[in-house]
Amino acid sequence: MIVDRPETAAQTLPSSESHAPCCGCSTPAAPAASAISQGAGLARFRVPTMDCASEESEIRRAVEGIAGIRALTFQLGQRTLALDAPGPAVDLAVAAMRKAGFDPQPLAAPQPGATPGHADAEDGLDHGVQQASYGTLGMALALAIVAELVGYFAPDTLLWKGAGLAVAAAAIWLAGFDVYKKGLIALQHGRLNINALMTVAVTGAFAIGQWPEAAMVMALYAIAEAIEARAVDRARNAIKGLLAMAPEEATVRQADGSWATVPVASVALDAVLRVRPGERVPMDGVLTAGSTSINQAPVTGESIPVDKAVGDPVFAGTINDTGSFEFRVTALASNSTLARIIHAVEEAQGTRAPTQGFVDRFAAVYTPAVFVVALAVALLGPWLLGWTWMQGVYKALVLLVIACPCALVISTPVTIVSGLAAAARRGILIKGGVYLEGARKLKAIALDKTGTVTEGKPKLVAWQVLDTAGAAGVDSATAEHMAAVLAGHSDHPVSRAIAAGLQPNSVQAQGFKAITGRGVQAEIAEKTWVLGNHRLIEERGQCSPALEAALLTHEEAGRTVSLLACDTGPVALFAVADTIKASSREAVAELQALGITSVMLTGDNQATATAIAQEAGITEARGNLLPQDKLDAIKTLQAQHGMTAMTGDGINDAPALAQSDIGVAMGAAGTDTAMEAADVVVMNDDLRRIAETVRLSRSTHAILWQNIALALGIKAVFLVLAVFGNASMWMAVFADMGASLLVVVNGLRLLKARVQGR
Repeated sequence: MIVDRPETAAQTLPSSESHAPCCGCSTPAAPAASAISQGAGLARFRVPTMDCASEESEIRRAVEGIAGIRALTFQLGQRTLALDAPGPAVDLAVAAMRKAGFDPQPLAAPQPGATPGHADAEDGLDHGVQQASYGTLGMALALAIVAELVGYFAPDTLLWKGAGLAVAAAAIWLAGFDVYKKGLIALQHGRLNINALMTVAVTGAFAIGQWPEAAMVMALYAIAEAIEARAVDRARNAIKGLLAMAPEEATVRQADGSWATVPVASVALDAVLRVRPGERVPMDGVLTAGSTSINQAPVTGESIPVDKAVGDPVFAGTINDTGSFEFRVTALASNSTLARIIHAVEEAQGTRAPTQGFVDRFAAVYTPAVFVVALAVALLGPWLLGWTWMQGVYKALVLLVIACPCALVISTPVTIVSGLAAAARRGILIKGGVYLEGARKLKAIALDKTGTVTEGKPKLVAWQVLDTAGAAGVDSATAEHMAAVLAGHSDHPVSRAIAAGLQPNSVQAQGFKAITGRGVQAEIAEKTWVLGNHRLIEERGQCSPALEAALLTHEEAGRTVSLLACDTGPVALFAVADTIKASSREAVAELQALGITSVMLTGDNQATATAIAQEAGITEARGNLLPQDKLDAIKTLQAQHGMTAMTGDGINDAPALAQSDIGVAMGAAGTDTAMEAADVVVMNDDLRRIAETVRLSRSTHAILWQNIALALGIKAVFLVLAVFGNASMWMAVFADMGASLLVVVNGLRLLKARVQGR
C-alpha cells in the first residue's frame, strides 16, 4: 500500500532547479533543450524572461487558480517550465502566463531512457557561452568606469556630455538591457518586481543627468548577479553532481558469451554486466557471480564499504573496492536508485518551505511599499527637509536601488536547497523544505521495532544443555550436532537462525518430517529426535517445572525458544531473538538529548516489546498492535506531546505514517514503496540519522533567520544613509550585492556543516 500524504500532495510543485540567481542575471539563455511532451499530461516550455525565484513566484500566482494542474517543474538555470496537466488546463496556463507578461515557448520532449544528469548537462551553458558572458560584463564595467571618469574630469561641453552619455548607454546595453526590457514589461503589466525597480532607478538617473551613476548601477548589478549565479549553482547542482558518479558505459555480456562496452542508456533489464576492482557500478542490480566490497556512500551515506556476495543488491554510482563480479540489471539507468534520489530531491526543492512562503509573501508587499516610500521621499523631502527637487529625486532613486529585495528573495531557497543536498549526501532523503524545517519541532517519535530498532533478522542468541540431558546420555557436542541437523532441514526462520548459529556437521538424518505449527522430527542414530516449540514438548508430556522456569526467563527477555528432545525427554534449549542494532541505544540517547520522547510501537507481544525497548533505552513500549492500533497510538502521542514522527517500512505502517507529522522510512535503498510513502527516507538502517535530521533542521532554521536578518539589517542601515547621509547609487548596488553574496555564502555553509555531534 502506498500512501499519498495530504500535505505532500498539496505542496508537490516539483522543481529540478527551482532556485536560481535573483533577477537581472545577464548571462545568455541556455540553448533550448529539445523538449513539448504532451504525452502523459506533461508539457514543457521555455520562458526566456524567467530566470529568478521572484519570477517563478509570479508564474505560480498567475496559474494557481487553474483547475487540473497537478505539478509545476521549474528549471530556472535553463529557463524552462514543465506543466503536468491535461490539455485544456495547459492552454489556460499558457494564456495566464502571457497575460502576466511572460512568453512560454513550447519545447520538444527529452529522449526516453536518457539519464537525468546527462540530459541536464546538455541543457546547460557551455564554456564558450559563459566566457562570452563574463567578457561582456567586464566590458560593460569598463565602459561604466569610463563614463564616471568623463563625468568627473571631462570639460563641461555638449560634445563631452554626449560622449559620456553614449558610453553610459553602451554600458547599460551590454550589462543589463535584458533586465531593463523585463522591467518595462513588468511595469506595463502592473507588476512592481525587482526588474521594474531597477528600470525605474536607471531611467530616473538618466532623466536627472546622472548617467554615469546609471551605467555603474547596471554594470555592478549584472556582475553581482553573475557572481551570485555561480554561488547558487553550487547548492542547486550539489545533488546532481552525484549522477556524474554513474558511468555512462557498461561492460555487458553478449548472447555468444563475449563482453562488449555499450552506453548504459541502451542496456536492457536482466542484462548481465561485469565490474572490475576500482570501477563504479553502472546500474542497479543483483550479484550473480563473484564477491566484493563496495563503497555505497553515494547512495546510503555509509563511509564503511559493505561486503557483497551472490544475491546481494548493488547500486549505480557505488564504487567496487576489491573483487570482480557479475550482476543482473534490475532497473534501467533512468530509474536507478541514484536517479530516483536526485528526482526526489528535485521535487523537494519545488515545495514551499514555511519560511520561504513567508519571505515570498513579504517580498510581494515589500517591493511595492518601497516604490511608495521612494515616491514620498522624492515629493515630501524638498518640503519637509529643505532639499532641492533634484536631491529629492536622487535620494529616492538611491533608495530604490538599496531596497532591491534580491538578498531577501534568494536567502531562503539557497538555504533550503543546501540543507536538502547536505541531507542527501548523508543518505537522508528529505521530501521537501516543509519537512526539513519541521523536523526541528519534533517532540515525540514512534519507532517500529523490526528493522528499525532491531536488525530485523532472528539470530541464535543463547543455547544450553539441560540437566535432563545426562539421563539421555547426551553431551554438549551431541546436542549441537542433532540440533544443527534438524534445523538445517527446515525452512522456518527460527530453524534457519539456529542452523546459522551452530557448527555444521555430517550427521545423517532419516525420515525427516515437519510437524505443522510445532517443529521438525527425524530419525538420527536409531533415535527419534525433535526440535520444536514449547507446545510440542507439552504434547509429548516431557515438560517439567524446571523447564518451565527456564523457558519463562527467555520469554520474558523477548526470545523465541526451541527445544531439542529425544524419547527420554528434552536435552537442550535454543533461544532465538531479533537483536537490536549496535547503533540503536546511541540513537535513542541522541533523540532524548534533543528533547524528543521515543516510544516503540510493534505488533510483537508485549514481553518482547518491553525487553527490546529496555535494551535500547526506550522508556515506553506498546506491543500487540495492529495497523489501526498504531494509527491510534500516533494520534495519542500527538495529543500528549505535539509534533510526532513515525518510522516504518511504508507498507504495514502506512496508516501510522500518514497520520504522523513526519513519516520516516528506514533502510529504503532500492525500495520504491518506502520512497513514496514516507516524508523522510533513511537510505541505510542507521537510526542515528533521525537525530542527525533534527540537528540539520535546527541548523537550517537558524541560518534561514540569520539570512533574513542580514538582508533586512544591511538594507535598513543603507536606507537611513540614503535618506539622511551621502550614499550614492553605486554604493547602494555594492550594499545590495554584498548582502546577496553574504546570504548565499551563509546558506551554502550547510553543504559542509557537521551535524554528527550533539
